[in-house]
Amino acid sequence: MSSKEGSGGFRKRKHDNFPHNQRREGKDVNSSSPLMLAFKSFQQELDARHDKYERLVKLSRDITVESKRTIFLLHRITSAPDMEEILTESEIKLDGVRQKILQVAQELSGEDMHQFHRAITTGLQEYVEAVSFQHFIKTRSLISMDEINKQLIFTTEDYGKENKTPSSDAQDKQFGTWRLKITPVDYLLGVADLTGELMRMCINSVGNGDIDTPFEVSQFLRQVYDGFSFIGNTGPYEVSKKLYTLKQSLAKVENACYALKVRGSEIPKHMLADVFSVKTEMIDQEEGIS
Repeated sequence: MSSKEGSGGFRKRKHDNFPHNQRREGKDVNSSSPLMLAFKSFQQELDARHDKYERLVKLSRDITVESKRTIFLLHRITSAPDMEEILTESEIKLDGVRQKILQVAQELSGEDMHQFHRAITTGLQEYVEAVSFQHFIKTRSLISMDEINKQLIFTTEDYGKENKTPSSDAQDKQFGTWRLKITPVDYLLGVADLTGELMRMCINSVGNGDIDTPFEVSQFLRQVYDGFSFIGNTGPYEVSKKLYTLKQSLAKVENACYALKVRGSEIPKHMLADVFSVKTEMIDQEEGIS
């Protein structure tokens, strides 16, 4: 009891050391003092950084949406009669995505990209997935990170396309070059997501009677999986996490190739997709049991 009174008495005496009229003197702080001016500049800098972060999040969201639309468009290539028309349309869509990335590069001009990387990483991964998917359809190979970064170097002319009118400012012409570099982690995560799209392309191809594409995709996925296996648990957490999904996609494609090779000659083409889906369901059930 005495200890409580003592602590309470101490708090009371502590407040008594600062009379009521003295405690209110803080309201009359000189706003032009160097300390207040310094904190005001800190406030403005933090507000500007927060606003920039929010703008980047919105741009990243737009990049993600447009990249997904490009991927959906490319999936139509397995059933479309004119492959070149879809590739041309997809290139137009990717040009629109790159204009959004140009705005990101302008926002990050003079900034440390890694401070804002979390705001844009989702959009960049989706863009890598869309570009690599288109590149695979064209060449049956994997696009390199350097090739992607070369497409993300913008000049004043590109800035004029986005604004519909070319810039007449001499300073803009002199410093009118922006670039955004895809980080290795964004590249790896985008390629890991690509494997899921290739597995879906296999399903669509088999359904349309194309028995060559699954074997081409299977060989490509094995090479990608081997590359990721070298990284193993030494790479970033997100990469090792997606390795399991990559393995699932590879297993589904390999089982489809097995079914096509063994039973392809005795199954009508219009029923091949059903065989593929049954194999996929069996794999999913086995993984659920294990």
